[in-house]
Amino acid sequence: MSLELHNISKTVGGETHIHPTSLTLEPGCFNVLLGTTLAGKTTLMQLMAGLEPPSTGTIRFDGQDVTGVPVQKRNVSMVYQQFINYPNYSVYENIASPLRVARVPAQDLKARVHDIAELLRLTPMLDRFPHELSGGQQQRTAMARALVKDASLVLLDEPLANLDFKLREELRGELPKLFAGRNCVVVYATTEPVEALLFGGNTAALHQGRVTQFGPTGDVYRKPDDLVTADVFSDPPINTAQVTKTGDDIMLSDDIRWPAKGGAAALPDGNYTFGIRPHHIRTTQSGDVPVAVEGPVLITELSGSESIIHFGMAEGSWVSQSHGIHPHEIGATTKLFADVSRGMYFDAENRLVA
Repeated sequence: MSLELHNISKTVGGETHIHPTSLTLEPGCFNVLLGTTLAGKTTLMQLMAGLEPPSTGTIRFDGQDVTGVPVQKRNVSMVYQQFINYPNYSVYENIASPLRVARVPAQDLKARVHDIAELLRLTPMLDRFPHELSGGQQQRTAMARALVKDASLVLLDEPLANLDFKLREELRGELPKLFAGRNCVVVYATTEPVEALLFGGNTAALHQGRVTQFGPTGDVYRKPDDLVTADVFSDPPINTAQVTKTGDDIMLSDDIRWPAKGGAAALPDGNYTFGIRPHHIRTTQSGDVPVAVEGPVLITELSGSESIIHFGMAEGSWVSQSHGIHPHEIGATTKLFADVSRGMYFDAENRLVA
């Protein structure tokens, strides 16, 4: 069983929402669509589900061409970021509704409803109605109704975005277990790179309606094909600057340089774009090649576990992300340390070269 997209695209009123795209999504793992808001994730899911017809291309599921098959005739479940429930049904009946339509035997229906309710912490609320629930409880009810169906294709469009932090963290760990024994294709859309990394599987990076790269999540993260993909897979955004390789040295400015090691050592002399993720720039020296960088503090964001510092750098601004609380005064010059051994080098076409 697989979902195959062959050169599908979507154009509305002369505007291209999805550029020609070919993907093969397999069961047995999460298939993540990663991109910012308006990158095309929801539109691509609607094409997969049959809610929208593609402008070009074909869609095959389990070897069958389903391009023109309406969603009502497909075994598909979809969960949106915004919850949708039947207001006159109890939580139990909301969850049970797709099973009743499928004429599932009563005993099996009851067991499946209770199992999914237990997973999503809804058991104490089965007799309540949607208006008696919090927003998070309503979203969990919508998720339960979709997941209990045991569909062949499950589409999850940022389903955890409206949940509280603790429950979101719990469900991130539970969702892969829920699908582990099911023979279905799971597609999960998110704006958060951390979710893609937690789920593993395969990830498609999306930018302005284009799939810039698709493959095993770890590979896409560690070896992005280009700077756009690297930025999609970085939150906060990846830091970049123009550097020059001369002999055995990489020079960012007159007073910031480091030895060309690893893949960078083999690069021809010339100009490159250097990219480094914020968590590789810290307040203390760490890593293989820590290089000191300085600049005025522009913004600080402190949480209970990390510090994010925006600072002036290379005729622009960079971001540092460190564990712990490290207060800095706005406008003061700060000294930070970049582990440049974890950086990436891109050519004039923004393709990864080292």
